[in-house]
Amino acid sequence: MTLITILSSSKYSVFSFTTRNYASFQSISGLPSRLYESTDVISEDAIEKDANEIKRQKRKQALLQLLGSANRAGQPNSATSDPVLAFPDTDEPLQIITESPLMEGGAAGVKVTFRNSVEGNDKIYVGRTDTYYNLLEPIGKDSMDDTNNDNAKEIQTIISDVANQLRVFIPPPLRAIGATATGDQSYIPMRDLFTSPAVSFAYERGWRQGFAAAGFPGADEEFKMVKEYFEPATKGAQNSVVVDMSCATGLFTRRLAKSGEYSRVIGCDYSESMLTEARRRIQGDQKLKNTRVELVRLDVANIPMQSNSVNALHAGAAMHCWPEIDKGLSEIYRVLQPGGRFFASTFLSNYFATVQSTENPQMEANQQAFQYFESTDQLKEMVLAAGFEEDKVSVEVLGSACVIIKCEK
Repeated sequence: MTLITILSSSKYSVFSFTTRNYASFQSISGLPSRLYESTDVISEDAIEKDANEIKRQKRKQALLQLLGSANRAGQPNSATSDPVLAFPDTDEPLQIITESPLMEGGAAGVKVTFRNSVEGNDKIYVGRTDTYYNLLEPIGKDSMDDTNNDNAKEIQTIISDVANQLRVFIPPPLRAIGATATGDQSYIPMRDLFTSPAVSFAYERGWRQGFAAAGFPGADEEFKMVKEYFEPATKGAQNSVVVDMSCATGLFTRRLAKSGEYSRVIGCDYSESMLTEARRRIQGDQKLKNTRVELVRLDVANIPMQSNSVNALHAGAAMHCWPEIDKGLSEIYRVLQPGGRFFASTFLSNYFATVQSTENPQMEANQQAFQYFESTDQLKEMVLAAGFEEDKVSVEVLGSACVIIKCEK
């Protein structure tokens, strides 16, 4: 029997086994490893070098999975067109350019740049595989390496975060009044509340659980309903794509990904703080350790996805927070494939009765704290106006104020 030494890629550990029991160890560990004969002299430098090589190979495989094109191995920079994501202004395929893992050393994620696949458009969007893709705010080609621009943006982000953290303690109607008084026409209360890091932190620590008072059955039961409704649109599909719109902290994004039922799961939200919390939770979930979950920052009123590219789309407890709800529903209809399914949950207006009573009835909808849905008929009219057919739409109420909407394209 030959003595074999195995270098583990996870903890830089060296284990010794005989050829007789090596096969059993390999099947149990499931880790990439390198074998050495007992006569080999293994230095610490060699161990570290080979461990780094294993890590690089693993990250290269992750990159190839991201691109969906195995024939790009070995290229320092790779580019491909995404089959789902699209340029926000034109709905045309986005060209993805990713930096090689070999160039990024020990970084945990891969930097991703998105360009229009059509020449002549100077807008560029960026992101990282270990955070999120920002398809809401483009950067110009000339500003990609502009340090002053980066510093200015960082300062602006810090100021915005501080303002949001303070603003969350002011009741939404008073925030709207203050914005109107100062002439701030860009202030939109529905977006404001959920851009606060404080709310993102609290969302799964009691906030979401409080929806039970309105009749929400709880995340696990809700996911069962979602999964069952999506099945006809995703089961058997060669590359099933499921989108979790207004994903917040990824409460359902994680469940969709862990189900193993879908080829691609994309969580989307307007709020950077929500996406940051979602990524933190995804990275902390051991069941998602080797699962690809993409997070995208976007506006539901202008979804950067190609028409007829999504099998199913979920929007949990979200529609009442969409300022341009008619555009959002129309966009959802557009991106769904024929036969694709939309599952949404939201509130009837009686749940927000106290807040609604403090607001001016003449106030424009996007200056309200929330969208107020007075009846299921109102909601049904909205989804029909977006393009869904009446015989493929179901709107029902659970409890006192939870509304479940199911639509098939």
